[in-house]
Order: sequence, then structure tokens, then C-alpha cells
Amino acid sequence: MATLIVRPPNAPTLTSSTPDHHIGVHRIFCVGQNYADHVAEMGGDPKADPPIFFMKPNSAVVASGTTIPYPFATNNLHHEVELVVVMKRGGADISESDALDHIYGYAVGNDLTRRDVQAAAKAKGNPWDMAKGFDNSAVIGVVHPVSEVGHPTSGAVNCTVDGEARQSGDLTQMIWSVPEIIATLSKLVTLEAGDVIMTGTPSGVRPIAAGQTCVCSIEGLSGATVTVA
Repeated sequence: MATLIVRPPNAPTLTSSTPDHHIGVHRIFCVGQNYADHVAEMGGDPKADPPIFFMKPNSAVVASGTTIPYPFATNNLHHEVELVVVMKRGGADISESDALDHIYGYAVGNDLTRRDVQAAAKAKGNPWDMAKGFDNSAVIGVVHPVSEVGHPTSGAVNCTVDGEARQSGDLTQMIWSVPEIIATLSKLVTLEAGDVIMTGTPSGVRPIAAGQTCVCSIEGLSGATVTVA
């Protein structure tokens, strides 16, 4: 019998609003530029291209309420409030009409971003990996199962830092709907149970400084809070 001589860490888990239920995280897929106002503030055209996908490792997951160290290698850490989709089963080439049947539930997330690192990568045409996939960069709140909240398609999306309003939008402003995102992504990879999709952010992204607390909220879901030490 073969011996496993290098054992990777266990997958992180998310907490469900159902008591004593936890969800193992397999992968984190993120959608870039999915709100027209955010696309505009980043200098893009919201109708020009299909969804942009990038990834974070599952080790980036941080539970709501955690205090994290200010990330190294950046002087411009930004918040991005997002609707998070948690998959209960996967598949390839999933149709839009079947996509919602693959979802366990929804949560609020904060896609923390090294904006200066991202800008430098964009300027050189390089990947964004180190701007997005660093330690503690995926803050995710309690996951609410579909049986509890349905499939949110509208509702206020907000972010505050130390009580100051930063981002304010609505789920109706998403360019690509959740079924469209899942259908498109599943043509690029075979999705699996435990995959998490962060669906993009509205305008108003700005820096978080050491010592500040960022609170992300979406109507009908538990919030996602993080303090930067």
C-alpha cells in the first residue's frame, strides 16, 4: 500500500445557518467586473466581454468576525462586497435552466484585493493571482441554504468601514446572473461540490487601513465582518 508522505492541510469549512452544519470549501472562483458601475470606475466597458474569472485558494477563507494582519506586499488593500454562491453538486456544461439546482446556498463575502499589485499586473498584461489569491483574502459570512432564503436576485448590497458608507448597490445591478455565471464557468471547468463563487462587486471600492473594521452586508443574509490589525 502506498504511503502518503506529504499531507496537505484539511480544507477550510464555512458555517451554515442550519445548526451544526458545515460546508467544506473545495475551490473559490471569482467573477471580475460584474456590476456596470464598478466596471466603469475601473475604466472598462460592461458590455464588451463575457464574464472574467479568476481564483483564490481555499486557504484564503476567513470567517466573519475574524481579525487579520494587514497583508504584506501592499500599501493599498481594498474591500469588495460580493454575493457568494456555494455549490452542493457539480458538473460540466451545466445549462442556465438547471444551474440553480446545483446550489446549496448563499452568503456575503469580501474579496480583499491588493489593488496596487493588481494595477501593476494589469499594466504589464500579467495575471492577477498575487493581487487576489493571498492569505486571508476571502472573508465569507454564514451560508444560508436555498431552503431558507431562496435564490436572491434583488436586495441592497452595502459595505462600510468604521461606520462610513463605502459601497452601495443592489443585486439587480449584476451584469451576469447567477445561472449565467454557473453555465459559463461550467464550460471552462468541471464544477464540484464545495466550490464557491464570488459574483462581483458594485462601485465604491476603497482602501482599508490597519486598525479599521469592514462590514459587508446583503439584504436577507448574514453579514461578513473583518478587522485589519
